[in-house]
Formats: sequence, C-alpha cells, structure tokens
Amino acid sequence: MLGFLEKVADYTKEAVSAAKYLVDGLGVTFDHMRRRPVTVQYPYEKLIPSERYRGRIHYEFDKCIACEVCVRVCPINLPVVDWVMNKETKKKELRNYSIDFGACIFCGNCVEYCPTNCLSMTEEYELSAFDRHSLNYDNVALGRLPTSVTSDPSVRPLRELPYLPKGIMDPHELPANQLRAGKLPSQIIKELQADKSEEEGKNNSSDMVPNKLNSTNK
Repeated sequence: MLGFLEKVADYTKEAVSAAKYLVDGLGVTFDHMRRRPVTVQYPYEKLIPSERYRGRIHYEFDKCIACEVCVRVCPINLPVVDWVMNKETKKKELRNYSIDFGACIFCGNCVEYCPTNCLSMTEEYELSAFDRHSLNYDNVALGRLPTSVTSDPSVRPLRELPYLPKGIMDPHELPANQLRAGKLPSQIIKELQADKSEEEGKNNSSDMVPNKLNSTNK
C-alpha cells in the first residue's frame, strides 16, 4: 500500500511540473498574440539594411593596381588576382579579378585595407543561385552596381519593424509596461492609398485652373 501511494505522489509531482512548463510556454505565446505582427512580406516588402551592412562586394577595375593586399588580409585567401608584368613600363597589368561568394565570409578586410578604395561593401544580399559555380563573380559581375531597396519600384521598403518604436529592432529591449507603437501593414497601405488619391486630386485641380483662364481670355 505504501509503495502504491509513493507512485501516486511521484505521478502527481510530474503532472504538476509538466503543467507548469505548459503554462509557461503558453504564457509566452499569449504575450506575443497581443503584439503587432513583425512578418515582412518578402519579396514585396524589404527591410532597409543599415549603413554599415556588409553585403556583396563591389569592385572597380580601373582603380585596382593589382597589389594583392586584399589577398593577404583575407582570412581564407579568397580573391583571385590575375596579372602580368609589363616589361616596358615595369608595372603590373591586371587581367582578371574574381571573388567566390560561396566561400566568402563578408568580413570586410579586403575593403578596409584596399589602398585605392576599389572595393566597397554594398547592401545586396540576394546571392542565391542554383549552381555554386555561378557564385564565383569575375570583375565584370563585381562591377555591377546593385539595385537599392529604396530605388526598386517593385518593392516597398520598411525602415522599421511594424510594431516597434523607431530605433528599436528587438522586442526584448522594450520595458514590460511600455506600449508598442507602430501600425499594421494594412493601416500603412490604407494611408498610402489615401495620400496618393489626395495628391492626384490636387494635381487634377491645378490642371483645371489654367484651362479656366484660357477660356476666359478667349
């Protein structure tokens, strides 16, 4: 009888402990249900990267002097600099320059130590490909300027996550009693549509004024 009671007591303790963990997990879930959504409708919406974002490397062929400093400071010796020595001028002539972004860790050392500033970091991060060999960019591919998020007409840039105050990117940085400012994506879209219709109305009214003046002059 005593052994049976001990088993019942152990089972009860385990059940209470499991219920406690379940309530804690549901508490986190219900806490996030009160908040504004943070989902970005990619690729139609994109967050604007920070100014110091280390994306795809941009390369300017005309500035490069083939010094190979980028190769020496690279942790994995990634850049490939193909050059020949011109016997007449006794200077290096650059033939080709390539970087394999499939192996690049985007540390930015090559950009920081380049003496001629022919390398720069961009905000481009969409480098997915079906073949890993296509991630090996030559000097022509590296020379293409990326399309900025703010200049792409098919994308709506989001400067902040929808439900967080300006300058805060992590919800855990907010005090527990602070209200989360922001607007739902549907609210933002409605405001944009209203502003657009109001602007179109102003343009139409301004176009009608010269027509009336012309009719009175006649």
